[in-house]
Amino acid sequence: MPFAQIYLIEGRTEAQKRAVIEKVTAALCEAVGAPIASVRVVIQEVPSSNWGIAGVPAKDLGR
Repeated sequence: MPFAQIYLIEGRTEAQKRAVIEKVTAALCEAVGAPIASVRVVIQEVPSSNWGIAGVPAKDLGR
């Protein structure tokens, strides 16, 4: 059973997250030949203050 864990800075819409789930599922099915019913995708949303980019919190970078 393929399992994908995706980390995103919080703030994406439900439609954007739905698209990520659909496209990651399709990619795993194509890449490893897994049946769609066996694919699991989890999205973890992280506050921008907890996400660092080049040593700086993403929140400080306006993200």
